[in-house]
Amino acid sequence: MSKIPQISDSEWQIMKVIWAHAPCTANRVVEVLSETSDWQPKTIKTLINRLVNKEAIGYKVYEKDKKTYHYYPLVSENECVKAESQSFLKRVFGGSPNIMLANFIKECELSQEDIDELKLILDKKKG
Repeated sequence: MSKIPQISDSEWQIMKVIWAHAPCTANRVVEVLSETSDWQPKTIKTLINRLVNKEAIGYKVYEKDKKTYHYYPLVSENECVKAESQSFLKRVFGGSPNIMLANFIKECELSQEDIDELKLILDKKKG
């Protein structure tokens, strides 16, 4: 796995749009995020530039429209989720998945379906 850049909470919102709509323009990102946030277009474009600098996204300029950048992810959503999960596990639970899982199970309301799914995952992990 390549080095995954540190992505802030705000940058995650940008990445989600780019993962879902790649390749897409900054205007498309603004359009999508305007439905769920009150961020100004300038803020969104600043976050896009940060992600380019972090090498989380790249861009291409197409021949027919030389002034518009079309952004695409350089890292997959799955890779980022995995890296963020590992970072969270280390920071909050000292790297212990059993402490994390026990805490979540104690604190969350789980349906029977949730419990059955967790059992299935654990059974598969057992091998």
